[in-house]
Amino acid sequence: MAEEPFSDRLKRLEDRIAAAKAGRAEPSRGHQREFTQGSLAWRMVLELVVGMVLGLAIGLGLDSVFGTRPIFLVVFALLGFAAGVRTMIRTASEVRKGHGEGALMRNADRAGPDEE
Repeated sequence: MAEEPFSDRLKRLEDRIAAAKAGRAEPSRGHQREFTQGSLAWRMVLELVVGMVLGLAIGLGLDSVFGTRPIFLVVFALLGFAAGVRTMIRTASEVRKGHGEGALMRNADRAGPDEE
């Protein structure tokens, strides 16, 4: 007799735990990824660095081919920097307009911490 009340209480506890877990389950978001401000900032930094590195590599390669050491290196480093800045500005405008990954960033901001 003492075991039945215990097993009933245990069963009710398991049901409450299952109901609480079901209530806390997050809805499926499909294949969309949410981008945070940090991930977009890293993307912009990488765009700038990659532009600089590509410009330096092209300039160094052309200098070694033509035997003119610093000329092409400086010119293409500046062009790479300009290309990186242009790409960063394009990414910032995507975020502002809500296109591409910027749209996911804006949707994540609208959700806010209350809806999580």
